[in-house]
Amino acid sequence: MSNREKIATREAYGKALAELGKDYGFYVLDADLTKSTMTRFFKEDFPERHFNMGIAEGNMMSVAAGIASMGKPCFASTFAVFAAGRGCEQIRNSICYPNLNVKIGATHAGISVGEDGASHQAVEDLGIMRSIPNMQIIQPCDAVSTRLAVKTALEIDGPFYLRLGRLAVEAVYEEGHCDFQLGKGITLSEGSDLTIITSGLMVQEVLKASQMLKSDGLNCRVIDMHTIKPIDSEIIIKAARETGRIVTVEESNILCGLGSAVAEVVSQQFPCPIKMIGMKDCFGRSGKPLELLDYYGLSAKKIADEIKRFGK
Repeated sequence: MSNREKIATREAYGKALAELGKDYGFYVLDADLTKSTMTRFFKEDFPERHFNMGIAEGNMMSVAAGIASMGKPCFASTFAVFAAGRGCEQIRNSICYPNLNVKIGATHAGISVGEDGASHQAVEDLGIMRSIPNMQIIQPCDAVSTRLAVKTALEIDGPFYLRLGRLAVEAVYEEGHCDFQLGKGITLSEGSDLTIITSGLMVQEVLKASQMLKSDGLNCRVIDMHTIKPIDSEIIIKAARETGRIVTVEESNILCGLGSAVAEVVSQQFPCPIKMIGMKDCFGRSGKPLELLDYYGLSAKKIADEIKRFGK
């Protein structure tokens, strides 16, 4: 990882919208959170295509569907817990059922929201969105991959759920050196003892954990599974075949999340032992982001310790 300035993926999302707004005629909606979701960057440059829909996510999703039905791509932005919660019925029936061209910018996902506590920490949103037909899900890990994720979602018709974080994170990819393709995981490091599959904020923690494990003699392959739906079955089966064991790490409930998606592939095509690291079907607590990650076993040290126990 580089030592460049840390940037939150929500900030990269807002800046990507402003940059891409010059060449693409899409609209942006926000649920009275423009300073938090960072759509303020787009609003400053394109006020005629930015609308604050107020604290009414369900209505915002319906309006987004209406704009998309008129042939204009639309980004609907709010916190993940409200997008997947309050907007769920409208996402299902008004956006995904007719397969409309709406992109949902879901910021502040996971427990790294921190002090805001369980009411604002989305840990179940992946399970909800994965189960809705036609929905595609991307969870980028840094600013470079976030920009590519936004551009990809814009250039491909259909509903997208972009899962983004509040916490500023280190860069994983250098500008111009990220082979981002929808539905294709990226191997960040090779290894032969086991494979760690992760995405989003957890990529940085897993890379640190893999270095700790390497010093203990455990050589891990690390895959950034930025697209959770459709998931890259090919890279998963290759990992299962070549390393024999898989660990998934996610900042969400292990029920119906990334680990479940990987297990669905492995169990049907090449069964092997899988260890799922994530929120163990519980709500988060209020606290500082890094302290919460450690408390719930998602810090690099705790991930490495759990993998060592699985690896024996």
